[in-house]
Amino acid sequence: MKHNNTGPEIWAGIECTINRIGNVYHQQLEKSGHLNRLDDLDKFAALGIKTIRYPILWEQIAPGKLEDADWSWADERLNRLRQLGICPIIGFVHHGSGPIHTDLTDPEFPVKLAAYATVFAARYPWIKYYTPVNEPLTTARFSGLYGHWYPHGHDNNIFSIALINQCKAIVLSMQAIRRTIPDAKLVQTEDLCKIYSTPILAYQAAFENDRRWLSFDLLCGKVDENHPMWDELLSYNILPDTLTWFTDNICLPEIIGINHYLTSNRFLDENLSLYPDHFHGGNSYQRYADVEALRVPDIDSCQLYSLLKEVWNRYGLPIAITEVHLGGHREEQLRWLKECWETAQQLYTEDIDIKAITVWSLLGSFDWNSLVTRNDHFYESGVFDISNNTLRPTALSTMMKGLIKGHNYDIPLLNKPGFWKRADRFLLQYQSELVLSGFDDEMDDEPVAPVLIIESDTDLSNAFATCCRSRAIPYQMVSMHGQDQIDYLTVREMTELYKPWAVISTIAYNTNFRKHTSELMNLADMSVQNNSQLLVFLPDNAGCTIGLLKIMPDAMIVDRLQCSAEYSPVQVNRWMDLLIDKAFGAIDAA
Repeated sequence: MKHNNTGPEIWAGIECTINRIGNVYHQQLEKSGHLNRLDDLDKFAALGIKTIRYPILWEQIAPGKLEDADWSWADERLNRLRQLGICPIIGFVHHGSGPIHTDLTDPEFPVKLAAYATVFAARYPWIKYYTPVNEPLTTARFSGLYGHWYPHGHDNNIFSIALINQCKAIVLSMQAIRRTIPDAKLVQTEDLCKIYSTPILAYQAAFENDRRWLSFDLLCGKVDENHPMWDELLSYNILPDTLTWFTDNICLPEIIGINHYLTSNRFLDENLSLYPDHFHGGNSYQRYADVEALRVPDIDSCQLYSLLKEVWNRYGLPIAITEVHLGGHREEQLRWLKECWETAQQLYTEDIDIKAITVWSLLGSFDWNSLVTRNDHFYESGVFDISNNTLRPTALSTMMKGLIKGHNYDIPLLNKPGFWKRADRFLLQYQSELVLSGFDDEMDDEPVAPVLIIESDTDLSNAFATCCRSRAIPYQMVSMHGQDQIDYLTVREMTELYKPWAVISTIAYNTNFRKHTSELMNLADMSVQNNSQLLVFLPDNAGCTIGLLKIMPDAMIVDRLQCSAEYSPVQVNRWMDLLIDKAFGAIDAA
């Protein structure tokens, strides 16, 4: 990993969680298929990346005794990364609790992970960068406080033991690695959030805002008698000697890795009646609602810039944004990546040592809508979409390549505000107040090229219009009044007037599509001249896809469309994502 003086870099990462629910392990690499595809690495390299967060996870390599570990998978992958000139930042535990013979509350957990690290370093002495445990504080909360993951604890003692064991495992692992690789570097990651509240709950917000630093503070030797969490940890039956061990074994990160998600920041409100039951929670003294802060007005809750400034002011160590990902529609993913990149660049101009942003979830992720507590195979795509068991590059791939090369990547939708800057993000009880107060979406006064929907099949046209409205995508409709052919002059006039970035024709051509050859060629030519994406539909079993592809090779053609009065929002949203991805050729309607 070579850092230059030209500004932040673009790194990449794979969602690789192996977490335990009861005695069942959920493994992201198995679900994504990466376990069995070596050539994924070549596709990653083609993006232009030089650094990747890469998992060689303890539970996968050595699920039993360490002497029985199977390193063949790691050998093959790490050697290929080396050949490709990509520097790996190696992870050993990612939201896991280790193999079945240990867990986060096991006093031997730190020593056992350090033993794994010792063997790893001896086998791969050329690897310099490590994240022995990803997000130890977050994992401790989810496993020890909230009961989501093994050992499914619900008390502060289990939380504290899980946190301390993970942080001690990081220290011992780095000590073990450095006995073989003296210049090995720690890249320590953590999900960073900020808590907001009503005045009555200011005490709880202050407590959680102190607690959020604990993993970094332990590693940096900051948790002493003067630390705001010292007495709290002692009240959880943590011994003073356990805490002073960290001040005697300081393990400063070479790079502090910040993982921040838009819903990480929270707002606490004692007025339970304002919120649905699933937001209700509390502490030992008081019940309150715990909601995403971005759902509440008048809270500066989405400023990654401010959070990173807090990190810099607290530690003064180099920073990387080590996970940039958003589960949602493609245009929102692009907007979030753009915002994170611009934030990093702004901080760099202010002489803050920010090394990189990491485009996370190269292969997407599974079941994070349930915090990986269920095995539903709910998939969110990332830089690649693997929903059809192949790696299809998405618009994130194109944007990522452009950023790495120093090019601006721009599509009209990037000029619209992300949902986290729009009024419709707020909970319903606040939206009427905002209308009265004249709340304006950020950047929403900029003109944006629309989608042009050629209306023939009214149901399909309306489905796309609904999709556009729900996603705040500007659109224009041009009606063909039920005709089975396009009024080319009308469409041309609309195209010249609105300059759409995409044209969607809802006319379903039948098997005798050849009589429409001229209008199809005109539509295709017009789209090429206007640099517009083109989407056309075929009825079920039309059998004319090959012929259409010859006429319009750059178009996206949805085949085997069942003419129906009800089009699934999931289906229509998928087609819209594919348009943004600039997909072309035959696409199955399913």
